[in-house]
Amino acid sequence: MSRQLAEILLRGMCEQSYWSPLEDPPTVSPLDDPTRQGHVLSKNYSLSRRPRVYSGENLFCPQENTEEALLLLLISESMANRDAVLSRIPEHNNDRIISLQSASVVYDLLTIALGRRGQYEMLSECLERAMKFAFEEFHLWYQLALSLMAAGKSARAVKVLKECIRLKPDEPTIPLLAVKLCVGPLHWLDEGESFAKMVIDMGEKAAEFRAKGYLAVGLVYSLKATDASLRSTQEEYQRKALGAFQRAQSLSPTDHLAAFYLALQLAVSRQIPEALGYVRQALQLQGDDVHSLHLLALLLSAQKHYHDALNIIEMALSEYPENFNLLYTKVKLESMCRGPEEALLTCKHMLQIWKSFYNLTNPSDSGRGSSLLDRAITDRRQLNAMTLPDFSDPETGSVHATSIAASRVEQALSEVASSLQSSAPKQGPLHPWMTLAQIWLHAAEVYISMSKPAEAAACTQEASNLFPTSHNVLYMRGQIAELRGNMDEAKRWYEEALSINPTHVKSMQRLGLILHQLQRYSLSEKVLRDAVQVNSTAHDVWNSLGEVLQAQGNTAAATECFITALELEASSPILPFTIIPRAL
Repeated sequence: MSRQLAEILLRGMCEQSYWSPLEDPPTVSPLDDPTRQGHVLSKNYSLSRRPRVYSGENLFCPQENTEEALLLLLISESMANRDAVLSRIPEHNNDRIISLQSASVVYDLLTIALGRRGQYEMLSECLERAMKFAFEEFHLWYQLALSLMAAGKSARAVKVLKECIRLKPDEPTIPLLAVKLCVGPLHWLDEGESFAKMVIDMGEKAAEFRAKGYLAVGLVYSLKATDASLRSTQEEYQRKALGAFQRAQSLSPTDHLAAFYLALQLAVSRQIPEALGYVRQALQLQGDDVHSLHLLALLLSAQKHYHDALNIIEMALSEYPENFNLLYTKVKLESMCRGPEEALLTCKHMLQIWKSFYNLTNPSDSGRGSSLLDRAITDRRQLNAMTLPDFSDPETGSVHATSIAASRVEQALSEVASSLQSSAPKQGPLHPWMTLAQIWLHAAEVYISMSKPAEAAACTQEASNLFPTSHNVLYMRGQIAELRGNMDEAKRWYEEALSINPTHVKSMQRLGLILHQLQRYSLSEKVLRDAVQVNSTAHDVWNSLGEVLQAQGNTAAATECFITALELEASSPILPFTIIPRAL
């Protein structure tokens, strides 16, 4: 009866017609319109008996129909758990089936009630209690996996999805969900590859999903190429990724994602004209896709059409005004096309968006953040004064520093954060702060281009308050030290950045140049050659390596490096193509 009443409340009762059990029932329904022609007398809601009111501690009275339905369902769940028949002997078979069906209905209704309120954490806990019923029961396992995904418990969700695959080995959507988690929040690329190959190996059983399988395995290879430290390994994974994306695009020529990821992989491989063709194809299939528009702008910037790229970014921002990835690119393009003052205006606009978007406030607002940018803004536009939270709490800073110490985690979090900008904000503790730190670092970079080390240092300090051990923060400190002419300090900052992220190419390049100035040519050459192995398309690294080789008298090798640098610079985008998130 509790379950049936909960079902009526969830499925047959409008929230506007609910009244609290402690109140008198309405004389007429609030949904009735007395002005309507042909209005008939409403039902009388008065009760023949007054409800019994209990007194004491720890008592709960629901105030709306979802609360009451949830209370009834939790009571029903406790009764279903208490009366569960778990025995597998044949004579108890019918009782066990009835017990399972009763519990399954309760958990389905709990999914409806809690899903409406976004309470996936509580839902996953309820479904974990259902596991006593779930032996060989796919439905309950699958519900648990989906609730864990929605609650952000990705690692546990993958383990539950493995059990779902065992129960339904011919269902292609389950391994695809597992790939989505492995490629996205977990960065478990080997596991993601095995799940994607499960879909491909299903053959005709998964005919309509095979393209998604190739797309998934292509994403895995693409991410592995980015992570690889050896140039030969990178090229091998890039070749595999390109082949997988081409296969996905041939199997599903109307899927804009297949065309987009094929274009992105071609762009990463610096095949710019081919990438432009496929990204335009992706936009023909879905013209408002934010990542395709972003890729088109980056490709135009690689062809040095900076004004056209800026027009594309501004058009995309009219549809996605809160997408920080687009705004980062806009800052770089505005510095190139319109000057650093315009770029600083965009940085301030990003801070305002961040403040309203995440709605995170702190009682100790200092207002210092806004003034840092106001100093150099010479535009005549009037900007509203804005205060930003004071993040100088050392305890908070140390927690975030510990969480983000590994550079790969930082990169993954930033990609996740940027991928969420076009949808509802992720309210976890790390993503907003990661975004804010990136905004401050972009502002610092603009100030460095204006030769204003004091303002750049202030912006970097704001980022450091959030992530003091981020290699990007330490790299920016090195840039500021160089601007001030303190090469020994700059060298120390770059070495600290590399101690956190040994493959940070920008730090390697700047360190190599400082070693070159100190006439430590052999060590400088080694650092720059390591940087080339990490990123073979970084034209400034090739140019620096050529300078070092020339200083050592190796003119032929230096000439080859300079030629390579020129060829790569001709196809170099304003920001790396890998800034675009790759997720299934």
